[in-house]
Amino acid sequence: MRVFVTGATGFVGSAVVPELVAAGHEVVGLARSDEAEASLKSAGAEAYRGSLDDPEGLARAAAAADGVIHLAFIHDFTDIYAAGATDLRAIEAIGAALAGSGKPFLVTSGTGIARADGVVTEEDGPAPGSHRAASEEATLALAERGVRACLVRLAPSVHGRGDHAFVPRLIEIARAKGVSAYVGDGANRWTGVHRSDAARLYRLALESAPAGTRLHATDEEGVPFRDIAAVIGRHLHVPVVGVPAEQAEDHFGWLGRFAAVDCPSSSALTRRLLGWEPQGPGLLADLDEGHYFRA
Repeated sequence: MRVFVTGATGFVGSAVVPELVAAGHEVVGLARSDEAEASLKSAGAEAYRGSLDDPEGLARAAAAADGVIHLAFIHDFTDIYAAGATDLRAIEAIGAALAGSGKPFLVTSGTGIARADGVVTEEDGPAPGSHRAASEEATLALAERGVRACLVRLAPSVHGRGDHAFVPRLIEIARAKGVSAYVGDGANRWTGVHRSDAARLYRLALESAPAGTRLHATDEEGVPFRDIAAVIGRHLHVPVVGVPAEQAEDHFGWLGRFAAVDCPSSSALTRRLLGWEPQGPGLLADLDEGHYFRA
């Protein structure tokens, strides 16, 4: 299969591309720079120069492919709704190019935007007003337009070597402040998935996931945040402390709103549907390997 991948040189994308290539697929990755193009070529993929701000270019690349994996997202937490609007335009452009083709189109979202009382499952829709709600709705609507469209919801922490998201930021904050903190009693839960397991799920979904499905790329159902803080504190040799909820943003900055979120989620339906079983280390075990703490 010839697969167009946006976000192909990002943390998750750079694991998805070799997973696809090893399975015999041809990969064309979206590249915004010479460096990204060189990285794709070294991974055995082709490069398509463009960006998320060029819907027409995305549509042309999608039309020339046998399937599309949309991983790219502008992670600007100062204006996350503008990022969501850009994401929606890209999905609409790619979806229009694939309409009536029956081709697979995997769109990335997150388990943290789902609405549920308790553990989030694949059957739970997005919370109204969340920054990716419109993108999720637009993706699933494409299943009625002859596209094998599916959602892949990633865990809040996709971890592994090279991670530059939430966990590395927590470590930076702990180093700077001399304490590893959690909010309140730290009982709120995060889910995680190793990037290699996430990559394998994207491949399996590309090859066989039914249209209109939501898939969850999560390993553990929920890791208490205080346990994450404890591992960080142990490796940095700093105290582990709780901070009141009203002081979370003062301590964590923009990450404060996420540090307090309780978002346990299940991937049981995904595992049954695709036979996907995570094989990489869990979040705490990955942290304990020590690579997150090396300069």
